[in-house]
Amino acid sequence: MTDLDILHFEQLKKDVQAQYLKEYTPSYDDISKWKGIDIIYFQEDLRKKAKGNISEKSFYTYFKNSPVTKLPRIDMLNLLSIYAGYDSWYEFKKQHLFAGELLKDDEDLDDDDLKEIEKIVFTAPNLPQNDITLKKHEEKTAENEVLQKSNTENQSIIHNKDINTITNSEEQKPKKSFIKKNAWALITSVLVVLTGLLGFKDAIFSKTYKYCFTDADRGLGVVNTLEIKVIKENESPILYKIKPGECFYYSTKDKNLKMQISSPFYEYLEINRSLENAPDEEIIELKPDDYKMAAYYFSIKDANGDPEELKRKRNQLESLISNNAVIYQIYDNNIYGIERLDKQKYITLVTTPTTSLKNLSVIEMKKDNNGKIISIKFKIATDEKNK
Repeated sequence: MTDLDILHFEQLKKDVQAQYLKEYTPSYDDISKWKGIDIIYFQEDLRKKAKGNISEKSFYTYFKNSPVTKLPRIDMLNLLSIYAGYDSWYEFKKQHLFAGELLKDDEDLDDDDLKEIEKIVFTAPNLPQNDITLKKHEEKTAENEVLQKSNTENQSIIHNKDINTITNSEEQKPKKSFIKKNAWALITSVLVVLTGLLGFKDAIFSKTYKYCFTDADRGLGVVNTLEIKVIKENESPILYKIKPGECFYYSTKDKNLKMQISSPFYEYLEINRSLENAPDEEIIELKPDDYKMAAYYFSIKDANGDPEELKRKRNQLESLISNNAVIYQIYDNNIYGIERLDKQKYITLVTTPTTSLKNLSVIEMKKDNNGKIISIKFKIATDEKNK
């Protein structure tokens, strides 16, 4: 690394800054003052235009200090040069020569870079190291031939058999050397493959099944969130919540599937499936609970302030809900977590004309053997994201 390299790098930083400012407006024009989101946007633009990335640590090391005390690695210099519009770091320097500066083809590689490249070349799994070894052997043989020509009087005679033995042994050496040097690489590759197979065996051998749900009476999609419990032997149940209109996707390598399906407006259903010959997709019909649906319908029905309509709405709810019903309203805040209402308070709430009733959703509803609603748990969403 020379002082001229440092100066060239300072030039490159200005070109990188200018390139970014063509399309973006960071907090500061000066690249040394960028931080946080400015660096993130710059990294994204670098990945998009130069197909590479530099870490935030490298950015602080080389862009926050000016001038720098050491030069980045050649791969980072090439990456920044490409971003600035040049083919490489060498090409950038070539177009920004100082007075009297001479540029060699390998000048952009310092000792550390050359050692790094040699290390990469040496450890490359597909490198024909035999050719390198044989080339050295050929050079050595040629040198021996010159010596033989200059010392013919003292040269001893070697039989053909000995020559063949030496040649065969030296041909085997490069092969043994290559195998020895790459043995650990081969073993590591095999271990990586085996580890990958073990780690992803469930994903590799599992199969995905799709279950969609319809209202058995109406032939339409269900109108309420479903809770699906997947029961596995010797394991705790796994709970899934499926929104109205959505299907349930389940991946497994098991041969059997047991599901418990429940919803405030539909009767409880337990599904047992043998998956050995089961179809990939299935539609499951859920039987609606008319009492619960009626209670929900009359709770959210808009009476438009009509006294007669409000009276009918109250009478319907009076007949559907038990006098001893336990009713809870759930809130989405820390101040009012949950509030208990009696039957009359609930009926008054849902018969008072207000636009918030359209956001009422039932979380749980239970009835007794006589069909009376004995438990309601509901919430009224306060904004769109909580609906």
